[in-house]
Amino acid sequence: MNNNYLTDVEFNVGIYIRLSQEDRDKDKKYESDSESVANQKELLRDYVKNHNFNLVNEYVDDGFSGTDFDRPGFQKMMEDIKNKKINCVVVKDLSRLGRDHVMTGYYIETFFPENQIRFISILESYDSFKNQASNDSSTFIIACNDYYSKQNSIKIRNVLNEKRQKGKFVGSLPSYGYMRDPDDKGHLIPNPETAPIVKKIFKWRVDGIGPSEIATRLNDEGVPTPSAYKGTAYSSRLIDATKWNISTVRKILDNRIYTGDMIQHTQAKVNYKSKKKVTLDKRLWLVVEDTHEALVDKETFEYCINIKKSHTRICKAKLDREIRMFEGMLFCKECGNRLSVQYHKKTDVWSVNCNRYSRDPVRQRCGTHYFPYEHLEKQLIEKINNDINIYIKKLNIKKLNDEVAKRINKNTNEIDKVITQYETEKNKITKKLSILYEDRCNDIISAEMYKELSKECDEKLKKINEFIQQKQIEKYQIKNKPNVIPDYTKKIKELLDLKKSNKEIYDMLIEKIIIDNDRKIEITYKFNVIPKTEFVYEKPPFSRRKEVKPRKKKKG
Repeated sequence: MNNNYLTDVEFNVGIYIRLSQEDRDKDKKYESDSESVANQKELLRDYVKNHNFNLVNEYVDDGFSGTDFDRPGFQKMMEDIKNKKINCVVVKDLSRLGRDHVMTGYYIETFFPENQIRFISILESYDSFKNQASNDSSTFIIACNDYYSKQNSIKIRNVLNEKRQKGKFVGSLPSYGYMRDPDDKGHLIPNPETAPIVKKIFKWRVDGIGPSEIATRLNDEGVPTPSAYKGTAYSSRLIDATKWNISTVRKILDNRIYTGDMIQHTQAKVNYKSKKKVTLDKRLWLVVEDTHEALVDKETFEYCINIKKSHTRICKAKLDREIRMFEGMLFCKECGNRLSVQYHKKTDVWSVNCNRYSRDPVRQRCGTHYFPYEHLEKQLIEKINNDINIYIKKLNIKKLNDEVAKRINKNTNEIDKVITQYETEKNKITKKLSILYEDRCNDIISAEMYKELSKECDEKLKKINEFIQQKQIEKYQIKNKPNVIPDYTKKIKELLDLKKSNKEIYDMLIEKIIIDNDRKIEITYKFNVIPKTEFVYEKPPFSRRKEVKPRKKKKG
């Protein structure tokens, strides 16, 4: 781009500032302000002022890793770029934007140019709107930033593992019942507020009181749950995190840490760029015995574990009963779980119930959604057959087939776009590998660094190739779906002609059936060629002979 052009353009600038937790710790350790938010702001503001730019906004991510781009400040900046509020982004250095070389390269080389955003990195003298030699080194710098993150992650992991092997606690928050020792942060001591509660839970269990009744007692006493006490985020699967439930009580009864043993490294991140964690095999856990004061002796803990094992029921699959027409298609509107279809042998009655409610009925984590199944099935069959009859009269078979074919073409086009995006990414990585090879041949980087960086690129190329191959197979399968359409139409006709309904046909036609607490039923059909329909369940004529009310769990 011609540099003279820049004098005629008005640049509305957004300055981006990022400080990772590691940078903050480094500042504290060395009493340096070189990486602080305040220092970055001052440097960037002066730069904007000296170049007569318009400072529109400041985007700050304090305590966020550069390997992940899901940062609030960065996402707000992306939103303002899309809304044309800013047309220039200024950072202190390239590592502030990010340390993942693939994604950082994508924003600098693709996203910013496509959105006509001028990108400036002060320390590297990088300016995307200028033809200058300093811009050429950006690819190498970005790769080095990524390499630094990986090496730093390995160092931190090794330090933490060393502490774990010595029995030092390295987690963010201690287990409920413990707190950090003020004189030694790696040592745990009983928390005077919550330790008595843990002891009480174990005592109740030894006395024969079950997890359900223990949870009820704790709720009645107004005892805060572990997540409520710690003020931490809780699982989205919990409707009420302020109430004790069976799962919370069992987690405490199963936690060996209360015997004085330190149990760590039970989970691990997939890699240094991902937040996702996987549960490790017990053989990989790091266990150090007698590292802190026990809240329960080992004999009592083992006794509670044995009680659980003796009370565990071995559930066998009921292969000897029939599979009902809509089994597996019914879902709860409130919690999203499946509605289970159950057979009551004593009364010879089928019923429908919410799985979440069934697991913990005392705390009513969801509604029962109880139905006598036979009457529900009858209404569903009547409604579905009526919907199809009406729709077939309005829509001829050819139009139905054309509509499904149109949707299939749309899906294949979307897959083509995804494949194209990954092919582009593949070409970029291949180009970077070529540059790395040239840098190695010219002795710009060492053999060790080349090996490390090229290995990572090779791994990404392998994943991309596997993904592209998977998408191509998916595309092939979708392209062959037109052969299924006549069969789909045939099934609709068969359903209308049948004197008795068939589960196989319903499985092919229906995506899911959602039922809410007010018994409003929503039916979604596959391919969306038949519109979604709703109706309200009608109670059967008054009769108590065959209906079975949901059974309440016994206390204890």
